[in-house]
Amino acid sequence: MGNKINDPIARLMGLRYKSHPWHGIEVGENAPKEVTAFIEMVPTDTVKYELDKVSGYIKIDRPQKYSNLVPALYGFVPQSFCGECVANYCMEHSGRTNIVGDGDPLDICVLTERDISHGDIIVTARPIGGFRILDGNEADDKIIAVLSHDVTYSEYNDISELPKGVFDRLKHYFLTYKDMPTGENDKKKIEIIDTYGREEAYEIINRSLDDYKCHFDLLNDILRNV
Repeated sequence: MGNKINDPIARLMGLRYKSHPWHGIEVGENAPKEVTAFIEMVPTDTVKYELDKVSGYIKIDRPQKYSNLVPALYGFVPQSFCGECVANYCMEHSGRTNIVGDGDPLDICVLTERDISHGDIIVTARPIGGFRILDGNEADDKIIAVLSHDVTYSEYNDISELPKGVFDRLKHYFLTYKDMPTGENDKKKIEIIDTYGREEAYEIINRSLDDYKCHFDLLNDILRNV
């Protein structure tokens, strides 16, 4: 019954228009322990897709270099934003200064044994940890999650329980995924400065949800008055 729409106006809008993946999809009533994730990319994609934040459509960002393909479903948490709260948490736990949020929704990788053929879908996932990543001076956390009820991965409850090979593939991808096809890397340096477990992942998700509310407070006011 969780998908039932009681508001007639919301139902009418849902029938007539496709929800914007970032702003129009709910994170889920059990967040942060279980979240809705919008998937942009799957492991078979040979180009990097990402959300066009204005239109809500998926666009091609760039071809992937060599064999650095995403090792899991990759996307973001709807109605999240990496802003001041996320950046402050990064500084508190890293000892770094002058860190800012990257201004994007919170990234999430979802592990599953199943072959999912395409992105532009939503899934339900359980966060089990994450990577604290700096992209230059920007906090760019990557939440690691498992697909809810997955036959293989649903038995894992913390990132520390993952097989070393799976963990290493995730880490390698995030260290290399911004390598450019021309061989000219971004000027900003990508660093994985820490790995954290489930409870810290919950905290970062909550902070990103708070950042979203602060950053898009005008949007929230508009929606409340529809």
